[in-house]
Amino acid sequence: MTDNLQNPPRDTAASVLRAGVFMLGAVASFTLMAVAGRQVSFELDTFEIMMFRSFVGLAVVMAFVLVQGRLHELPTRKTGTHLLRNIFHFTGQNLWFFAITMIPLAQVFALEFTTPLWVLILSPLMLGERMTRMRVIAAVLGFVGILIVARPTPETLNIGTAAAAACAIGFAGTYIFAKRLTRTESLACILFYMTVMQAVFGLICAGFDGDIALPSGTSLPWLVAIGICGLTAHFCITSALSLAPATLVSPIDFMRLPVIAIVGLLVYGEAVSIYVFVGAILIFGANYLNLWSETRKS
Repeated sequence: MTDNLQNPPRDTAASVLRAGVFMLGAVASFTLMAVAGRQVSFELDTFEIMMFRSFVGLAVVMAFVLVQGRLHELPTRKTGTHLLRNIFHFTGQNLWFFAITMIPLAQVFALEFTTPLWVLILSPLMLGERMTRMRVIAAVLGFVGILIVARPTPETLNIGTAAAAACAIGFAGTYIFAKRLTRTESLACILFYMTVMQAVFGLICAGFDGDIALPSGTSLPWLVAIGICGLTAHFCITSALSLAPATLVSPIDFMRLPVIAIVGLLVYGEAVSIYVFVGAILIFGANYLNLWSETRKS
């Protein structure tokens, strides 16, 4: 998820090393969140997971804001943009939590890596950015990778695969509107409205049927882990990109795939098809090609 920040001013060996440590923290956060999401899925639906996750996230964000004395950063004139961003994120995250209960974790992560490709496609429509030849090549290569990962035949295509592919579109919308917000809003402001709005969305959707399940003592620690990891993952990525160029940070993010594949094998006995890795490498290559091209132009 490296499409929404510019190259940083520093590139010393110490900064690159620190960036690598932050990215390992992001890998660990995303991995733990996937495991925790699957653990609570046997007791809670995705709307309930998102609701409780947002409650935990809001508590963490408010503690940070109060300790850092940043209450003055919370008022905003961009409520509409915050709303659009969080509709995209809420939809994408729900699809992600649903997908991790339906298909192997490595397949979910591989399809999630298509998010930057969707950003390339949607940016001209939403941000007025120009679709260059290199962006078109990257998008085509990435979608070939999607076909290799998903192998859409009547035997392999299912609702879990569709959800994992669609969640990337939701995350792409999230980044596009976040890019607008970062021009005028602080990180504390963006995280505050994210947790507040998604807590409301979760409460409405989870309570639509008049029955909101409460977490058991077993699920509660996993929900806390989901809430904290959702924040720490993005904090680690933001910190890494402030210390080293995106071209150095991006390959470390790709480590999420082999890590989650090992976790899926050891914890859930999930065998990973070679096609997942072949397609994921092609998707990553397409992302990196576009990132390298944009960096050269900068």
